[in-house]
Amino acid sequence: MECLVVVDAANVIGSVPDGWWRDRRGAAERLRDRLVALAERGLPRRPGVPEWAGQPPVDIVLVVEGAARDVAPVPGVRVERAPGSGDDRIVEVVAARTPGRPCLVVTADRELRTRVRGLGAEVTGPRAVRPAD
Repeated sequence: MECLVVVDAANVIGSVPDGWWRDRRGAAERLRDRLVALAERGLPRRPGVPEWAGQPPVDIVLVVEGAARDVAPVPGVRVERAPGSGDDRIVEVVAARTPGRPCLVVTADRELRTRVRGLGAEVTGPRAVRPAD
């Protein structure tokens, strides 16, 4: 069963002060484009990334909100637009998955981590999908 990786766009983008606040949509598009390669080859081996998330193909969902809400999906990366809270939309995506389907949520948000763990998802931080330092 193909695993599901749900990426909290706002949290991952905001984890590095690289000027993203000047162009939130552009920052979300750059993240989306980096995720395409991960959908094809799996997430890199890093602490906090389950082994199954490194096995391609990976179903990646990028959850966007606010100024980044107009980011379009591309082959390999589905984009979910949050009408309100991005965290609430992430919880909805996790809750709607097929029972037993492995799911990893990429975020550093502590409250969101607790919410999705309660639904059986695993969690990891933004470095799991950012270029190696």
